Amino acid sequence: MPTIAAIATPPGAGGIGIVRLSGPQAKNLLARMFLPLSPRFENFRPWLLHRGRVIDCKGEALDDVLAVFMPGPRTFTGEDMAEIHCHGGPFIVQAVLENALRLGARQAQRGEFSRRAFCNGRLDLSQAEAVAELIAAPSREALRYGLNRLDGLLGRRVLALREELEALRGQVCLAVDFPEEEVECLAPEAFARAVNRVALAVRQLLAGQKRARIMQQGALVVLAGAVNAGKSSLLNALLGRNRALVTEIPGTTRDFLEEACTLDGLPLRLTDTAGLRATDDAGNAVESVEELGVALSREKLRQADAVVLVLDGARLGPEGAKARVCPDPAAREALELAGEAPVLLAWNKCDLCLPAVFPPRWAGAMPCCAVSAKSGENVEALATALRRLLLAGSLEQPASDGLAPNARQALALERALVELEALAADLRDKRPYDCCAVRLEAAAALLGQVTGLSSPAEVLDGVFAQFCIGK
Repeated sequence: MPTIAAIATPPGAGGIGIVRLSGPQAKNLLARMFLPLSPRFENFRPWLLHRGRVIDCKGEALDDVLAVFMPGPRTFTGEDMAEIHCHGGPFIVQAVLENALRLGARQAQRGEFSRRAFCNGRLDLSQAEAVAELIAAPSREALRYGLNRLDGLLGRRVLALREELEALRGQVCLAVDFPEEEVECLAPEAFARAVNRVALAVRQLLAGQKRARIMQQGALVVLAGAVNAGKSSLLNALLGRNRALVTEIPGTTRDFLEEACTLDGLPLRLTDTAGLRATDDAGNAVESVEELGVALSREKLRQADAVVLVLDGARLGPEGAKARVCPDPAAREALELAGEAPVLLAWNKCDLCLPAVFPPRWAGAMPCCAVSAKSGENVEALATALRRLLLAGSLEQPASDGLAPNARQALALERALVELEALAADLRDKRPYDCCAVRLEAAAALLGQVTGLSSPAEVLDGVFAQFCIGK
């Protein structure tokens, strides 16, 4: 493998800039670039920072630096590595890199350091992806998720499931190759139980995909309800500042308003929408502005990861919660549009009117909170309930975060699950074992794609192309 070099720190000026080298010539190139200042310097003692000057090909000093040599295989890439820590001016860092390239190093490609770590067995593919996810983590939750994935939690779990399938393949091959021999082989009932056990474990992994996406990309939370229910006021209360215009005039919000925030480390996109109602201009040749706003509200409800359904408690009155069916037509429409998205019921204006019973009888198992957006009463409790809703009721399970697959991994798991379910159906239909072995092999290969054991080159190229040059 050629020795590669790249700038490992972000573009622009900074206090420190790092040029990283990896490959068999890393130590030799570092020695040719580095002039130590200490008279006691002895041939780059591993893992120790040495102070000196970087010199160019003409022997002229470029900068006062710290340099370190790290011998493989116990490095990030599994190869010999070296780093030069210079001052972070763009010209200085680029000059150090260009000097390394003139001496024989090759410019690293995107993600090449991480790809070498994968190829040398230092990381599996799920851990390599976690490196990029850690760098791009937008919140504390995403950071915790990435760290757990980097520890290999998901990779070890998927590898264990794949090993179960490989063990089944061995027993199936024995039964197919020696059908008339008196050897111990897998009974159909035990075969089916093992396949169903692996399928269940795959479903459990897939259940965490939405949680992972929310932690990495943030959740779209839509505030919906009738006009003048207090959606804009509740948005302002959750943000802690006046972002949305609030008036007593019905239909003040004509367009959706989206604001990014974090909820105890969880990234959110809070969306205030126009109140749902039939507008006065319905049926006219030219749609009104409000009609367009209501149409956007309906579209946002269909896209939502979660919905905060805001009820006007003052208008519904104390008896509004006793009804067997929701008395608010706008709320009924919002519930229908939300589909499978979880819904949190916010009984607003509780400072003006408390419900006779709470939660409302028609709410069923829906989580509910009585709040006052105007006074701020119970807004913190609403925020806590919203976070719990988005994270499926689990607030204190840091280890489980590492078992949540990303989109690429989830696709491989979904395809493996299809093969396992088809295999279970074949076993119920008493298909021959040689036919079952084909699906078993396909499922094992798809699980191998999660960790990179059986990933084609184009998949690897796509993964590592998303990395920065220096990683």
